[in-house]
Amino acid sequence: MKALKHLLVVIICATFTHTLHAQIVWNNPMNESFPTIHGQGWQGELQGTYYRLPEKAKAIVRKPLWDLSRSSAGLSIVFRTNAPEIKVRYHVTGGFAMAHMPSTGKSGVDLYATDANGRKRWCAARYSFGDTITFNYSNLSYTDDAGHGYEYQLFLPPYNEVTWLEIGVPQDAKFSFLPVSQEKPIVIYGTSIAQGACASRPGMVWGNIINRTLEHPVINLGFSGNGQLEAEFFDLLTEIDAKLYIIDCMPNMTNNRTEWIYERTLNGVKKLRQKSKAPILLVEHNGYANEFSSSAAEDSYRKTNIELRKAYDDLIAEGIQELHYLTKEEIGFTQDATVEAIHPSDLGMQIYADAYIPKIKEILNEDSETRTVFHPCTQQRDPYLWKERHEQVLKLNKEKAPEIVLIGNSITHYWAGEPKAHIVRGEDSWKKLFKGKEVRNLGFGYDRIENALWRIYHGELDGYQAEKVILLMGTNNLDKNSDDEIINGIHELVRAVRHRQPKAQIYIAGILPREGKESRIKTLNQRLKSQLPASETVFIDLSPEVCHADGRIMKELFSDGLHPNKEGYQRIAKSLEKYIK
Repeated sequence: MKALKHLLVVIICATFTHTLHAQIVWNNPMNESFPTIHGQGWQGELQGTYYRLPEKAKAIVRKPLWDLSRSSAGLSIVFRTNAPEIKVRYHVTGGFAMAHMPSTGKSGVDLYATDANGRKRWCAARYSFGDTITFNYSNLSYTDDAGHGYEYQLFLPPYNEVTWLEIGVPQDAKFSFLPVSQEKPIVIYGTSIAQGACASRPGMVWGNIINRTLEHPVINLGFSGNGQLEAEFFDLLTEIDAKLYIIDCMPNMTNNRTEWIYERTLNGVKKLRQKSKAPILLVEHNGYANEFSSSAAEDSYRKTNIELRKAYDDLIAEGIQELHYLTKEEIGFTQDATVEAIHPSDLGMQIYADAYIPKIKEILNEDSETRTVFHPCTQQRDPYLWKERHEQVLKLNKEKAPEIVLIGNSITHYWAGEPKAHIVRGEDSWKKLFKGKEVRNLGFGYDRIENALWRIYHGELDGYQAEKVILLMGTNNLDKNSDDEIINGIHELVRAVRHRQPKAQIYIAGILPREGKESRIKTLNQRLKSQLPASETVFIDLSPEVCHADGRIMKELFSDGLHPNKEGYQRIAKSLEKYIK
């Protein structure tokens, strides 16, 4: 009897445990009220689909290109969760694999996590291909400062059409889709190499590598065999408000199409320039892996590159601005970088991305010869949603251009202004100081120099001309970086601001003194003031208003020795008063 009772308990417990594990909540990105499919142009026209071209394009482009536009190359879904297990299930219309491309590459998905400090981590899955394809990610873990979980990006199949998709997490887990960013995208127009052949998985497509490395939105308009520089497609491209256009079609322009290159390139670039001032990057043929053993292969790609270079040179001679060029030599393909002479393996995809990334940084003024420490990155160190605040800033800037911009951390964040913070401590002094001015608060709690750099690179100073930019950064780097590093980092912030706001007066408010670090901050601010170019910046010393004669902070002006209270913000406002008039 006792043994029977024990058996019943085991069965009941096993059943209960199974039930718990089975309680998965499925989330469909198509059910949201906002756009959730990242990497699509024509967002408003593609709502509810995993396609890359709008319906109107069916009557404009050739049928092979139209058919390829139904594949989800470059598309991704971004969400936030703290789930220890993530399940993905979906359906595709075509075959799972090709002779030269595995199922995981042609039809699979690929998941990356971004932790609280902006570091990206690939996630491994158990998968199964059938009428419903499944990818299961288990044993996911999180750091202690990730109360909201991590941000995840799920890259979709580059060579198949997705009809439906759902993401499942345990019932007790947090889950939310992240809307498509308002930042302008990098637009890639190209061939099968851009579309993603022959990557082993979606994350290794070179456009997706660029997307997760630089974190700019990327729109993949690569079409296998059909990137042919056609006028009709350039008409479509002009409808996308891009940060950068990449034209990488030469592998589809060999042999009898070579004679089209010069005129089509000229006409296409001029069409884009009529509608947009965005930079345009022309890219040479990357070559063939067998060019070392076949003179015919070498001759084929060299002819295309000669024609492209001629078009580029003539466009420059005509005065076309912001036109750039990437050579075969800069790409640097090796004979072991392809699967079958032309389509890149994962090695080739990485080589391709490694050539593109420094070129894009150079074009977008995101490169730095002096950067050794501060690599731009996001953060989510709670308690507010960092990425959501960034998107609020972009939205507000589009609605009404600010005259004055404050860039900072929680000290700025908690003062007042728009976007409104979850903590506000100095609204009266803010309103009095900035009365009659359109002011944007670009203070983000927990931000370090590298996080502010990311925000500047990702559009918070773009699309308007401010009169004044006030910078108050560095306190969150004190425990992480040396004084030299912090000073160099602030110099880099100034350079980034100056490029995007060339007419604005830039004010450096130094680092606000804080309890226990007064002496170090005083020395650091003195060095910062002496090293900043006086012709480009104005240094503002906030210390006299918040410190005693001996240099110690007035504790009554702070809530915790670091963050000002109402009276503290009044003192800061007093220091800024003469610069705001």
